[in-house]
Amino acid sequence: MPYKFNAGRRDRITKQKYRVTNWADYNESLRQRADLTVWVSEEGVRLWSAPRRTARGGQQKYSDLAIEICLTLGVAFKQALRQTQGLMRSIAALLGVAIAVPDFSTLSRRGEGLTLHATRKTARSNPVHLVVDSTGLKIFGEGEWLEQKNKTKRKRRSCCKLHLGLDLVSGEIVCADLTKDEVGDPTALPGLLDQVDCPVDLFLADGACDGEPTSEMLAAQFGLMIEVTIPPPKNAILSPNAAKGIAKLLAACRRCCWSVNYATISMVYSADMLNASARAWRYEFAVS
Repeated sequence: MPYKFNAGRRDRITKQKYRVTNWADYNESLRQRADLTVWVSEEGVRLWSAPRRTARGGQQKYSDLAIEICLTLGVAFKQALRQTQGLMRSIAALLGVAIAVPDFSTLSRRGEGLTLHATRKTARSNPVHLVVDSTGLKIFGEGEWLEQKNKTKRKRRSCCKLHLGLDLVSGEIVCADLTKDEVGDPTALPGLLDQVDCPVDLFLADGACDGEPTSEMLAAQFGLMIEVTIPPPKNAILSPNAAKGIAKLLAACRRCCWSVNYATISMVYSADMLNASARAWRYEFAVS
C-alpha cells in the first residue's frame, strides 16, 4: 500500500508501560469503585406518598419525588423499568424502610409527564473561575434511516446550541442556556452572566467572545479587577494603544514564528489599563 512505503523511515513511538508499585492502594481503589452507600432521609420517607387531592378525580398513591427517585436510580445503574422496580424494592428491604415501591407500569405512565424541580444552588462566597463555551446539539432519529432506505431527501431539522458556564475549580455548572443554532456566543453571553450570583475573578472563553463589548460587560458586572483571558482571532493585529513592552519584546526576538496550534495567546485586563482604555496582550512565542 502507498502509506507503507515510508513505514521503515518513520519515527516509532514506543508504547508506554506502567508498573504498579502500590498494590495495596491500587486494589483498594478498585474496590471503592463498586462501593455503594444508600440512605433515605426522614423527609424523603414522609414525602414518599402523594398528598390527598381536594378536587374530583383519582387519588395518586406515589408522589413525584418517589417517581423521580426510582427513575434516577434506573438511569444511574442503566436498568429497565422492571429491573428498577426490583432494585428499589431490595434497597427498601435492606434499609428496613416501610415504603411501597411503584411498579414498572406506574413508572412508565408517571415518568412521561414528570416535572423535574431545579436543584437548590449552594451559596458561594469565594470568587469563581468562570469558563464559557458552547456546543451544537444534533437531533438523531429515523430521518437518516428513511433517507437511506427510500432515497428521499428528508426535511431539514433545526439544530440547537448549548451554552455552558463552568467553574474551573469545583467543576460545577454555574450557568446554562439553550438557544437556536444561529445565536452566537457573544449574543448569549449576557443571559449567561445574569445567572451568575457570585463574584468572578477569572473569565475564560474562546475567540468568539473577543471584543470591547465583552470586556466592558464583564467590567461593569464583576468589577474592574476581573482577569479576562480570551485568545484573539487569527487576523488580530496590535492596536495603537497596546502596551509598550510588546514592542520591546518583538524587537528583542530576532525571529518569532506564530503558531496557532502551539502559541498561547491570552488577553489580560488590569484596573490601570481599563482606566486608560488600553489593552495589553501577553504572548508566548516559539523562538527559533
